[in-house]
Amino acid sequence: MEIDEEMRRQTVVSLAAVGLFLASLIGIGVVFDGSGGLPSNGALALVGALAGFVLLMAVIGVVLTRLNDDESTD
Repeated sequence: MEIDEEMRRQTVVSLAAVGLFLASLIGIGVVFDGSGGLPSNGALALVGALAGFVLLMAVIGVVLTRLNDDESTD
């Protein structure tokens, strides 16, 4: 099974976004000392990171779709 350039681009960009999300989760755990449970500020940061990840993936999907549409019309 060959992976074309478009699929490779989608995979790399999505993995980078997931890596950024995991790094933010680790950062939140370190900053708010998540070993004993998160304080309310830490929980709010965690919800913000999750919401940011969802929005980031939506933006990535739109951008990649538009790039794909532009390439197919040429």
